[in-house]
Amino acid sequence: MIARLAFALTVIPFGLLLHVARQPLNGLDMAVAHDLHAHAVANPAWTRLMAFWTDALGPATWRVVVVGVAAWLAWRGAPLAAGWALITTVAGGLLGEGLKLLIDRARPIFPDPVSSAPGLSFPSGHALAATLGAGVLVLLARPALRGRPLPAALAWAGAALLALSVSYTRVALGVHWVSDVVGGMLLGVAVLAVSVLAFKPVRRRRSRATARALSP
Repeated sequence: MIARLAFALTVIPFGLLLHVARQPLNGLDMAVAHDLHAHAVANPAWTRLMAFWTDALGPATWRVVVVGVAAWLAWRGAPLAAGWALITTVAGGLLGEGLKLLIDRARPIFPDPVSSAPGLSFPSGHALAATLGAGVLVLLARPALRGRPLPAALAWAGAALLALSVSYTRVALGVHWVSDVVGGMLLGVAVLAVSVLAFKPVRRRRSRATARALSP
């Protein structure tokens, strides 16, 4: 039920964002980008912090973490959970790259840039990777969090905070528009929801095996 609701609540907004991304830039994207860029230029220490955070929690970091956790789960006797984590992460990343080529949106360009990034702009790969990576980790931990509402709520809040903070750095550094990072996060939630629904037939066995793997 929750997965279906998450899918419904993300697909419609993401579809609207796809339409927006194919149009000329809107006022919100332009205004926020220029305001944050001016702040970055005027505050080098803040810009260095943003650069550190975006590099520390970039797509490569999340992939390494997910692969490491998947390997550990497989070693602990939970291959279904490991496979689900890897497939979800890879599928989400490939979908994001495909959409970049389809939308073909250019990144922001400033006369005095504080950072740079290769490739196209929509959706943000950093926002997508952070949303997917953090979401996968929390979903893998669900068997251990079952019946513990406070730790579960804190885990989801932490995942959301990580995704939002990484997304903010991309706009603050002038390498993405606001709609890019919103699109990346929405796509990440949608991929997670579809993945959970697609793996529903094996979820019960996966949950039991994961619970055993997470136990001391």
